[in-house]
Amino acid sequence: MNKLVMIAAAAGMVLACNAHAVDAEKAKALAQSKNCLACHAVATKLVGPAYSEVAKKYKGNADAEAMLVKKVIAGGSGVWGTIPMPPNAVSQDEAKMLVQWVLSL
Repeated sequence: MNKLVMIAAAAGMVLACNAHAVDAEKAKALAQSKNCLACHAVATKLVGPAYSEVAKKYKGNADAEAMLVKKVIAGGSGVWGTIPMPPNAVSQDEAKMLVQWVLSL
């Protein structure tokens, strides 16, 4: 009986984690449709940093998602060099999806 309870608890944890997992294909399609990929790529620096480098920089930072959502919407500069990122025409939910995808890389 103890094993059954532990298995059920572990399965519940896996389901809870996956419930918040970002749909990578949907997020990548959104990035394409919003022209994010004109300046960013997953693995290489273009005009802006590679998304994999962004994920690496903010790994373990509990405040990163909220801060990056604001930055995607409002734009920003100075963190990755002198070229500013302009504000983006995305909703709060779209920005959150994009940021969660980037941070998952």
